Amino acid sequence: MTDIPGITPDWPAPANVRSHITIRAGGVSLSPYTSNNVGLHVGDNPASVAANRAQLSAQLGLVANPQWLEQIHGVKVIHARTDGVVRTADGSYSNQIGHPCVVMTADCLPILLCDKQGTQVAALHCGWRGLANGICVRGLQKFTAKPRELLAYLGPAISQLHFEVGVDVLEAFFKAARSQHHAEQIASAFIPAQRPLHFYADIYILARAELNALGVTDIYGGADCTYTDESRFYSYRRDKVTGRMASLIWLE
Repeated sequence: MTDIPGITPDWPAPANVRSHITIRAGGVSLSPYTSNNVGLHVGDNPASVAANRAQLSAQLGLVANPQWLEQIHGVKVIHARTDGVVRTADGSYSNQIGHPCVVMTADCLPILLCDKQGTQVAALHCGWRGLANGICVRGLQKFTAKPRELLAYLGPAISQLHFEVGVDVLEAFFKAARSQHHAEQIASAFIPAQRPLHFYADIYILARAELNALGVTDIYGGADCTYTDESRFYSYRRDKVTGRMASLIWLE
């Protein structure tokens, strides 16, 4: 997979756990979706999206359909299936060989999960609403492995200085704090913005804090910014009308 445009997550996942994150280059979509858009819901030509998805499956050597989702910033996590049916959820899980889990993002945080034995995988779409409302809990509940036996990879998301939010977002996370230590970690993720009652939020810190509070300690990734790296990533906050990247994980 080294010749395929995109990101191969750098984490100590078992050899039979495969993962890949697309970038915006290498597809057939025209401006403003240039060029490797995999989202059908953003106004792009459906034929272009289908071609991009088909090319992705061929490049990765996928033998079955990925579980594409209709994402609604919720917390539902489903079992991935390969029947080609698009299901409404914000995450999927599999313990079956060749059942790819996939989420789409363009500033929101994709989290990939696997167990250290290489028998279970999941992909979660984590905007601030899903993260504050407990999608990580829902994802972890699918695993038979304990949280300490899991690995997490944080894919490309918007960086703190470009993610301005209102006080409602800060309050939502504090309301969901699981301990005093968790609350302190949440506090460290927010710095005041110039506008009153607005803050810059670090979604990577918030995700790590949530995963830590749930018992997941082996966490990787979290170094990219979708907003500033226009050549590689789509960003909804930057461009409004734009494509979507895909973050996939599956068992071989």
